Amino acid sequence: MVNLTYDLHIHSCLSPCGDDDMTPGNIVGMAAIKGLDVIAVTDHNSCRNCPAAMAIGEQYGVMVIPGMEINTSEEVHAVCLFPDLEKALAFDAYVYEKLMKFPNNPEIFGKQQICNEEDECIGTEPNLLINSADISFEGLWELVESYGGVMVPAHVEKSANSLIANLGFVPPDSRFQTAELKDLKKLHEVRRANPYLEHCRIISNSDAHYLEHIREPELTIPVREKSIEAVLEYLKGL
Repeated sequence: MVNLTYDLHIHSCLSPCGDDDMTPGNIVGMAAIKGLDVIAVTDHNSCRNCPAAMAIGEQYGVMVIPGMEINTSEEVHAVCLFPDLEKALAFDAYVYEKLMKFPNNPEIFGKQQICNEEDECIGTEPNLLINSADISFEGLWELVESYGGVMVPAHVEKSANSLIANLGFVPPDSRFQTAELKDLKKLHEVRRANPYLEHCRIISNSDAHYLEHIREPELTIPVREKSIEAVLEYLKGL
């Protein structure tokens, strides 16, 4: 068993709300400087900066999990993580087809930049990625699982774009085994109000949109080995 320091919810410059300095190379470099063992790049409704981040992660010795923060039809945010790049990009294509198409205005919403392994911008996404996708939270666990991945409801204590705020409750037939809180000081309060979370594992990520907000190596998850598969097993409650 090994304890890995982590930050599994980080936005790159592909997210319109992500700072332009949040290139894959800068993200991985900052994670290495801070001493994080594993990170995940989780842009809004897209995995297209994961190839560069994973390649750079191999150079820096930081394990990078490919993922995205999906915005469901109910405007619920959830972190979706995948065992490999092929499955992540297949899920990306599925979500893009379901995404509400609305042209991005970079001056209003921010740039949506796609980078290569040299950390160069090689393109931009024309449609606004922070829109909702025509995918319901109901069945999201099964959908992500069909791609070999795991779904974790994001920042469940927040008053907007969270499972509890937008649905008003945790569906009793939910299957997720791990939930994310940004502010762990609210853990007991949230669990008291939502008994389903009593049996869930809880992780806390940065949801970073700026380099300086990437989490310090203060929290760990216990896994059987340092591998993406082992991290996903932990998040699935295995």
